[in-house]
Amino acid sequence: ALCQEVVHRADEPGFDIRKLIPAPTNTIEDAGPYITLGMCYASDPETGESDVTIHRLCLQSEDEMTIWITPGARHIGSFYEKSIKLGKPLPISVSIGVDPAISIASGFEPPTTPIGFNELSIAGALRGKAVELCPCVTIPENAIANAEYVIEGELIFDRHMDEDTHSGTGKAMPEFPGYTGPAAKNMPIIKVKAVTHRNNPIMQTCIGPSEEHVSIAGIPTEASILTMVEKAMPGRLVNVYAHSAGGGKYMAVLQFKKGVPSDEGRQRQAALVAFTAFPELKHVILVDEDVDPFDSNDVMWAMNTRFQGDIDTIFIPGVRCHPLDPTEDPAYNPNIRDRGISCKTIFDCTVPYALKNRFERAKFLELDPKKFLPDMF
Repeated sequence: ALCQEVVHRADEPGFDIRKLIPAPTNTIEDAGPYITLGMCYASDPETGESDVTIHRLCLQSEDEMTIWITPGARHIGSFYEKSIKLGKPLPISVSIGVDPAISIASGFEPPTTPIGFNELSIAGALRGKAVELCPCVTIPENAIANAEYVIEGELIFDRHMDEDTHSGTGKAMPEFPGYTGPAAKNMPIIKVKAVTHRNNPIMQTCIGPSEEHVSIAGIPTEASILTMVEKAMPGRLVNVYAHSAGGGKYMAVLQFKKGVPSDEGRQRQAALVAFTAFPELKHVILVDEDVDPFDSNDVMWAMNTRFQGDIDTIFIPGVRCHPLDPTEDPAYNPNIRDRGISCKTIFDCTVPYALKNRFERAKFLELDPKKFLPDMF
């Protein structure tokens, strides 16, 4: 396989992942060098079903990395919990430097892709060709064959490590909300067994607050919402935009078409379905079919001319969201019971169906330049 043109085994003299993997340190507060676009591939120790997910990985020593697994939200986290109960390590490969279809597919989450669903099948559909895997050289697991780098290792079950063990900054790395995230305590450890790579490999990385992250996270968010709402109420949801301001995760603009009187209220049902389709979603803005969801000015226009805060805002407090939002913490609001719990909010900027004829946008005449510049047309 291309990813195994060069092989470095952990039992070789001088082996050090910090020298083999050019992982960047982006700020002076970072806990260490981070791998941010590593496709983590592991299998259920009971069923053998496999999954690929992106996790943040901090290089901690010559053969150890910590891995952040969002509690209760990732398939690999479920596999790891099973391996702990079985009292054995979980083999895992980390493929770095893959094509965009694989990165995007890895961003899909439950319930769109439930346990047992391998997201690489989505990448294969996008590419029109199955993703080629290859057996790892030191562990009983597969890796992505065309990757630039592959790290092979085991998620060990008998020891954990604070993420900032070596820096002591209390911080991890810049995350998608735009803040440097707090360092986690007692993180799982990957014991590295080998690093393989292509000849002259290219390191691929991504910073959290970036449009690249928005695309990787946002496209799966949009697809998940479109799929589930279409099943619930076919033909009404026109489009979805996982807005850049939410990092592709926190905020979505739903373009909804009310075709008959009984569609009034369904737009809010669509927002509830969206929260179910993507649990990390915090805010939903609903707009009509004549508003461009990808144009923030148009969306804000709808909020200013088709929205009244007291009747068009729906609050859903006490719902699990995403722990990287710094407002989702008891220190911010004592009514929040645990970090990662939020008040999900719907902003209904759609016109009531019975009033649609009163909210028609101005219809400008088409300009005929021939009248003014006959010699040019």
